[in-house]
Amino acid sequence: MPDQHQIAVIDDHTLFRKGLIALINVFPQYEVMLEACNGKDFIDKLDPNHLPEIVLMDISMPEMDGYATCEWLKNNYPEIKVLALSTMDAETAIIKMIRSGAKGYIVKDADLAELKLAFSELLTVGFFYNELVSRKVIHSINRIVDENDQINTLQKLSENELTFLRLSCSEKTYQEIAAEMFKSEKTIDGYRAELFKKLNVTSRVGMVMFAIKNGIVQL
Repeated sequence: MPDQHQIAVIDDHTLFRKGLIALINVFPQYEVMLEACNGKDFIDKLDPNHLPEIVLMDISMPEMDGYATCEWLKNNYPEIKVLALSTMDAETAIIKMIRSGAKGYIVKDADLAELKLAFSELLTVGFFYNELVSRKVIHSINRIVDENDQINTLQKLSENELTFLRLSCSEKTYQEIAAEMFKSEKTIDGYRAELFKKLNVTSRVGMVMFAIKNGIVQL
C-alpha cells in the first residue's frame, strides 16, 4: 500500500525482533521495511534512497548500541524519528537516549495500543513521551536546575576560597592549611565561615561532600 508508513526495527534478540515485526505489520498503515540486529548492521543495510520514517530501536546491543546509533542518525538523517524500546526504565538510560536524539521512549512490556499511539504521535506531533518518561524527564530537569544552582555558587567563590576548599578535603589541620596558604589562622577561619554560608553547610564534612559532588576534588 502506497500510504503505509515505513518502520525499521533494530534489536539483537531475534525471536523478539521477529515477533515485533509480525505484530507491527498487522497495524494498518505501518510496514516494517528493514530489520537489523545492531546499529552497525542497520547502517550497513540502510538505503539512503529509501529511508524509514521511524526506527524502533533497542538500547543494549553488541557492536553498536542504541545510544551510538541514535547519535549517528541525528548527525546523518535527522528527519528519521527514533523510538527507543528497552527493558530499561532507569532515568539515566531515558535521558541519555533523549540527549542522543530519540524522539520517544517506551519499555518492552508496553502494550500494542501504546506502541501504535507512539507511532502516530511521532508522525503527527514529532515526539512521544508517556507518563513514566515524562516523570523521569521532569525529575532530571529539576536536578539540572539544582546543579545549575551549585554552579552559580561555585562562580561566587574566590580563588582563595577554592584553594581552602580543596585543602580542606585533605587530612591537613586548619593550622597546616593556613601555613600552606601563607595566611593567618584568623583569615582561614574567615574562609571557613564564608564557605559555610555560601555552600549552606555546617561542617568540614559538608564542605568535602560539596567539593566531591561538584568535581573540585576527585576520590
